[in-house]
Amino acid sequence: MKVAIYGCGAMGTVLGAYLTKNGQEVEMIDSYLDHVNAMNEKGAQIIGCAEFTVPVKAITPDKMEGIYDVVFLFTKQTANLEALPHLKKHLGSESIVCTLQNGVPEYSVSEYVGSDRTVGGTVLWGATFISPGISEVTQDVSSGDILFDIGEINGQITERIKKVAAVLEHMGPVTIVDNLMGARWSKLIYNSCMSGMSAATGSVFGDVLDNPKASACLSYIAKEIVDICEKTGIKFEPSMGMDMRDFGKVSTNKEFELSQKCFNKFYADKRTAKASMLQDLEKGKKTEVDMINGLVVEQGKKYGVKTPFNDMVVRIVKGIENNELPLNMDNLKFFDIPEMQN
Repeated sequence: MKVAIYGCGAMGTVLGAYLTKNGQEVEMIDSYLDHVNAMNEKGAQIIGCAEFTVPVKAITPDKMEGIYDVVFLFTKQTANLEALPHLKKHLGSESIVCTLQNGVPEYSVSEYVGSDRTVGGTVLWGATFISPGISEVTQDVSSGDILFDIGEINGQITERIKKVAAVLEHMGPVTIVDNLMGARWSKLIYNSCMSGMSAATGSVFGDVLDNPKASACLSYIAKEIVDICEKTGIKFEPSMGMDMRDFGKVSTNKEFELSQKCFNKFYADKRTAKASMLQDLEKGKKTEVDMINGLVVEQGKKYGVKTPFNDMVVRIVKGIENNELPLNMDNLKFFDIPEMQN
């Protein structure tokens, strides 16, 4: 079986290193030539909560050959317009593309490669790109916790999704879900909240949690997502035994305290992590904010749900991209926290 990871930034590098280390042959495809060369010359080096280096096979997209059986898509969604048409040339009728991208990318990916080839999943661990050939895994992935929720768009449990799971299990535990969109929107809470605030304030996750106003914004961003899902009938998948609706409860002080506890529990072992959107801002790159917080704003408009906090994250991140705003906590002044009931 010919397996590839298309897009080997921080997450793709860590996944490729683990798959290779545990016996799964995989081609690691990325357009960053220095990174590809470093991995081929010195191996993929993983630091942080795991320490190892493993020889890997890395190539640039122009070196792809033949037909791939399974491709894990880890590019930024901002790269899809360029990446997906090229990838399609290397897919056969039985090929499977599993998008592990942020947001809810399954529908747009399926438009390019076909719904008959598209499955998806959420990644329940974090990583940071350090330098060519080196990525940091920012939490313990050997704890036995579920590392991936994957599934079919229509919720069926098929043989092909089992095949995808068998590959990912070379890294760690995988859950096949019959509610992929619920899993996606559950993950979107994490991406929109913590990744959004990390980018908007130029802070690692722990600094967001430790700042009362920044941490409060997490709950209000989550509330907007919960409101949309209640309006559309999407049912969240639980995470770490927690009801995702609890993340967005802010009507009373007691509910707000519960929401804050949820965020502190989930990010307890991820305090040093830095959002990929923040990493992009630090490098002067465009971010995926339109596909994350922007998706919430778009869906809010579609279904009549107000989304001022997600809208503000989008405005701030775009302001930073355009060098109109600083990359620091000063941007908290743009958020207006409502007074809560007792």
